[in-house]
Amino acid sequence: MKTLFIEAKSNIDFIDRLKKIKIHGKVGLVTTIQHLHKLKDVQKIIPYSVIGGQVLGCDVSVAIKIKDKVDSFLYIGSGEFHPFEVALKTGKDVVSFNPFTGQVSKIIKKDVEVMKKKIKGKYLKFLAAEKIGILVSTKPGQYQLQKAIELQKKMKKPSYIFIFNTLTEMELENYPDIDIFVNTACSRIDLKKVISLEDIHNIS
Repeated sequence: MKTLFIEAKSNIDFIDRLKKIKIHGKVGLVTTIQHLHKLKDVQKIIPYSVIGGQVLGCDVSVAIKIKDKVDSFLYIGSGEFHPFEVALKTGKDVVSFNPFTGQVSKIIKKDVEVMKKKIKGKYLKFLAAEKIGILVSTKPGQYQLQKAIELQKKMKKPSYIFIFNTLTEMELENYPDIDIFVNTACSRIDLKKVISLEDIHNIS
C-alpha cells in the first residue's frame, strides 16, 4: 500500500518566549518535525547552540550524534516522551520547552537514574519470571514479529506472543499468570509488567 506523507509545519511564533530561558554551556537543539524549520531561528538567540534536528518516536539518534559536543539539550515540543528518551540515551540534562503552552521543565541526571533503577528492577523480574509474554505491535514501523519469534526460540521458559494495536494496564491484567511482558515495539511503553527488548539487550 502506497503512503503519502505531508509535512505539517507549525506557525506558532515562540522565539520571543525562548529568550527568557537561561541555559548555560553548549546546548544541543532537538525537536519534532512540525517545529524543525524553526531551529535556525532558535540557534540565533541561544549562544553556543548546536542543531541536532528531528527526533521521531523512539529514534533520538540526532541527539546521540552530537552528545559529545554539548553540555545539555533543549527540546522544543509537547510531552515528556521525547526529552526523557534524549536524557536516557545521552546522559545529559534536557530542558523541555512547550511552544504551545510556554511551559518549561527540566529532566536532570537524577531523574534518569530513577528510570534506570526502575528498568533494572524489571530486568531482575524478567530473569526470575516463570512465564513470559512477548508483545508485538501492529503499528507501522513498530511491527517486529520476527524479533518476537527469535526471542521466543531463545527462551528456556514458557513464553507466549501477544499481538496488539493499543495497549493498556487493564488489558495486561487479563493474563495474571504472565510474570512479565517483553515489548518489541516502542521502548518507552511504560507499564508495570512491561520491559522493552531494547532495555534487556542494553543491560545484558
